[in-house]
Amino acid sequence: MIKVKTINPTQAYILKRFNRFMQYAVLVIVGLFLFMPVFWALVSSIKQDSEYMTYPIHLFPTIPQWANYVKVFQLTNFLQVAQRTFLLGITVAILTTISSSMAGYAFARYQVPGNKRLFSIIIALLIVPGIVLLIPQFIVFARLKLTNTYWPWILGALGGSSYYIFLFRQFFLAFPKELEEAAEVDGCGPFRIYYQIFMPNAKPILATVMIFAFNGVWGDYLTPLIYLNEDKTLLGVKMVTAFVNPHGIPYQTISMAANVIYVLPLIVIFFFAQKHILKGVITTGLKG
Repeated sequence: MIKVKTINPTQAYILKRFNRFMQYAVLVIVGLFLFMPVFWALVSSIKQDSEYMTYPIHLFPTIPQWANYVKVFQLTNFLQVAQRTFLLGITVAILTTISSSMAGYAFARYQVPGNKRLFSIIIALLIVPGIVLLIPQFIVFARLKLTNTYWPWILGALGGSSYYIFLFRQFFLAFPKELEEAAEVDGCGPFRIYYQIFMPNAKPILATVMIFAFNGVWGDYLTPLIYLNEDKTLLGVKMVTAFVNPHGIPYQTISMAANVIYVLPLIVIFFFAQKHILKGVITTGLKG
């Protein structure tokens, strides 16, 4: 006969607390590891260039150089380029969200001939790296004489995104059919159902897509480098090319200060919208 060893309530409580402690310990260690690059950028942004590459490494500066942040705006038209990038990012985010949500709504709620086959093609496009399409797209826009303009971003946003269409479709599949049928009984057409019923209840996925689309413009380096000249370039390119001395040697600490300013808007946006982002990604599910 096999004897089963029982655990008294005190042992069970201690074991539960130990497991909880280990879970938090692992999370804290991983969090500190991920925070190290951010911490290094912060402390490096207030160092002198002579302290940046010293060995052994001095973690903190001898005298904090807060003037590095002032020099970011003195050495380049940072605010002007940031405003240009921000406006383009907001425009692309709004247009991408509208076009992708409409396509996702159609795929989720209307069963027409060829619906699943067309959606399969969109899913297949997810495995195609964007870098593969960069040169063919550039040739097309160059022949249309749309280089050194922002039309490549606008037209791309109007076409939607395969990944965002997938997210919207999966989210809209979870909506009860009865809600749509009740709206049809009240005389609502497809478009009215879309923007008066589905869209107001899709705030998590809307926030997720808009933030991701905005970040795609704000953090992009390669696309503006190829399409735009110096006078129209975006912030991602400006961050790489602006902070160098006349001999072409970069100002390391000023670049770090610029990087801190560069990522600050994204951190603020994520801080206030993290619940919507997590809910939007999780609730998409794998239905259908």
